[in-house]
Amino acid sequence: MTTPRDLLIVAMDMTNSRPVGRGVLSLVLAGGELIDLLGAEAIRLDGDQIVPGHPPAMADRLLDEAVSSLVREEPYESLDDWLWRRGRGLATAYLDALEAEGQLTRQRHTRWTPSRSSRTVLVDTPARREAADRWTSDEPVLAALAAAVGIRDKPTGDSPAVADDAVATVLAAVDDALRDLEFQRQRRAIDDAAFDNIWRGG
Repeated sequence: MTTPRDLLIVAMDMTNSRPVGRGVLSLVLAGGELIDLLGAEAIRLDGDQIVPGHPPAMADRLLDEAVSSLVREEPYESLDDWLWRRGRGLATAYLDALEAEGQLTRQRHTRWTPSRSSRTVLVDTPARREAADRWTSDEPVLAALAAAVGIRDKPTGDSPAVADDAVATVLAAVDDALRDLEFQRQRRAIDDAAFDNIWRGG
């Protein structure tokens, strides 16, 4: 399994207590992809620029897509630009992939419920158990990404630290992107409220 898949599985297992927005999740999944690409030496960082390496064969279709979408000419893409570009709709892409692989199933409501809609639920698979093992081991990268998504508290001084500087740089870029997303949401809410006041003559 990959870091984005493990994160998505953990997030789905935890959503009953802490719902996760698709926009937030998509940005963090894009960060998880970068971390896996760093580990596979498919990329390296030059400051905040993503420098592609020799593309290895990734054992995951979505990571292959990530590799093929890398900007391979100077000036290379920045971490921030990558997160916003690659992250667009990424949560849905991963959900679709898990469903196609049988990791998810659609659970229909019974005929006695008013709604005929269905919801996706995780199937008990080896991949789900591996993600759960990684989660319970408090692995630093998954823990940091989960904190960014909001399904666990931020790591404390007693938490295992991320040792790799490049990975830490990616995690910092993810946090910056999420702060920017929240700022945009707050600004839209203020603009909408102001428009409503004008419309009502207030």
